[in-house]
Amino acid sequence: MTFLAALRSRRDAVLALTGWRADIAMLLVGAVAALALPPVHLVVVLVVCFPILMGMIDAAPDWRGAARRGFMFGLGLHTAGLYWLTDAIMLRADAFWWLVPLASPGCALILTPTTAIPAALSRGVPAGVARGLVLAGAWTLADMMRVFIFSGFPWNPPGSVWEFPGLFGDVMIQPAAWVGVDGLTLLTMVVALAPAWGRRGWACVATILVLWVGAGGARLFLGPRVHDAQRNPMVVLVQGNVPESEKMAGNDDIAIFRRYLTLTHDGVGQALSRDIQGRPVVFAWPESAFPGLLLEDAIARRMIMQAGQGARAGIIGTLRQDEQDHWRNSMAVLLPPDGQVGGLYDKSHLVPFGEYQPALLPFHVVPGDGMAAGDGVRTWHVPGIAPVGPLICYEVIFSGQTVDAHDRPTWLINSTNDGWYGNSAGPRQHLAAVRMRAVEEGLPIARAANTGISAIFDGYGHEVARLGWDRTGVIVRQMPDALPPPLFARWGRLVPVVLAAVLLVSGFVVAVMAAAGRRNAVTSARS
Repeated sequence: MTFLAALRSRRDAVLALTGWRADIAMLLVGAVAALALPPVHLVVVLVVCFPILMGMIDAAPDWRGAARRGFMFGLGLHTAGLYWLTDAIMLRADAFWWLVPLASPGCALILTPTTAIPAALSRGVPAGVARGLVLAGAWTLADMMRVFIFSGFPWNPPGSVWEFPGLFGDVMIQPAAWVGVDGLTLLTMVVALAPAWGRRGWACVATILVLWVGAGGARLFLGPRVHDAQRNPMVVLVQGNVPESEKMAGNDDIAIFRRYLTLTHDGVGQALSRDIQGRPVVFAWPESAFPGLLLEDAIARRMIMQAGQGARAGIIGTLRQDEQDHWRNSMAVLLPPDGQVGGLYDKSHLVPFGEYQPALLPFHVVPGDGMAAGDGVRTWHVPGIAPVGPLICYEVIFSGQTVDAHDRPTWLINSTNDGWYGNSAGPRQHLAAVRMRAVEEGLPIARAANTGISAIFDGYGHEVARLGWDRTGVIVRQMPDALPPPLFARWGRLVPVVLAAVLLVSGFVVAVMAAAGRRNAVTSARS
C-alpha cells in the first residue's frame, strides 16, 4: 500500500466516526492544525486537517452536527495554540492552582463559536465547491469578530501561519499590505480547503500560491522605499531581562532600576558614537519596566535622563494612578535634562482576565478592580523627533487599530512584557503580530520587551534587529523610513470584510446555480 493510499484509508476511517468518537477525532485534528501557527509554521498540516473537517461536516446528519464538529475542531485548535497561557497562571499558582489545567481550554472554549458557526452555516449548502466557499468566507468573517469578544482576543489568526523566518516569510506576508492579516486568513482557508475538491482543488492551490509568491516578491523587491523627508531617529531598545517572579516579589527594585540605568547609559553611548548623521536618539524601556510610579518620582525621572546622556527623549513603561485613583498601564515620554513628562499614553486594549475582570465570570482573578482603559491610539509629536505611535503590549495584535488614521506617525514603538509566558510559543506569536502590523501599515516598528524578544521591523516586515529571549542587553539601530500608506492602511478591515463576504455569497450562488441545473436536467429527462 502506498503512502497516499494509507493516508486516504486513515482519513476515511476518521470520516466514518460518529458520536463522541467523532468529537475526539475533531479535537485531535484541530490540535494538529495548530502546528501551522508560529513559531512552528508546519503549514502543510492544514491541507490535511481542513479537508478532514470538511469531510466531517459533509458526514454530519444536519447543521447541528456540523456545528458540533466545528466546535470540537476549534477547541483543539485554540487549546493547543494557547497552551502557553498556563505559564502565567503558574506564577500565581498559590492562589489559582485550580486554574492551571483550565486556562488554555477555558479561553479556547470562549473562541469556539467562531469555528462552530461557520461549520453550521456551510452545512446549509450542498457538499463540494459551494460548501468550501461558504466555509472559507464564513470562517474569515467569524475570525474577524474575535475583536469583540470581551475586550477582544484576535490572537493567532490563520493568516499568521505564513510568517516564516527570513526572506520567504517576508515574501509571503506582503499581500497583507493590501488585504491585511484577515485577507491572508481568507486565502489560507481557500488553500487549506481546496484539496478536498480533488485534482481541480490542487490546481487551485498551485495557482494561488504562484500568484501569492509573485505578488509578494514584486512588492518586496520593486515596491516604494521612502514616505517623506522626515528622518526617523536612532533607537535604543533596552531589554532588562527581569523575570516576572522577581518583579512580583518587589525585593530588588533598586537593583532593577540600576540595571536599566546602566543599560541605557551604555546603549545611548553606542548610538551617539555610531550616528554620523546627527539623527536624534530615543531610548525605550519595556512595558511597566520602571519599578514604581514614575510620574510621582521626579528624582528617578532625572536619573533616567542623566543616564540617557544626550538622548532627545526616553520612552518608559510604567504604572500610574489617575485623578480618580484608577490604575493605568502607561508609557511616558521623558525629556532632557530633568525628565519632565513630554507625552503620556494609556493602554486602551486591556488583557481579559489579566488587566480587567470580565463581568460574566463567576469568580474573580484580576487583583482589585483591574485597570482603566485609555482613549485609544494616538500619535506623539515630540520636538525634534519624527511623529511616533505608541502601542503597549497586547494592543499590537489588533489589525487595523494600531495607527491614528487622522494623524499618521512615521514609526511605531511597542513596549511589552512577555515574561509572564516563559520561553514558550506565546512571545513568538506576539512578535509575529508585530511583524504583520508593520506590513499592514507600511511603518517600521521598534519593540522593547522585558525578557525578550525585542526587535525592529521595517515597513515590509523585514527584521532589522533582534535581541532574543532571556538575554540582557540593548538594540541600537536607526529606524528605517516609513513607506507610503498601503491599501490596507487607507481602508482597513473593510477590504477583507468585502472579500470574505464576496466569497461567502459566491458559495450560495454556486449552490443555487447547481440546484437549478439539476432541476433543469430532471425536467429535460422527463420531457
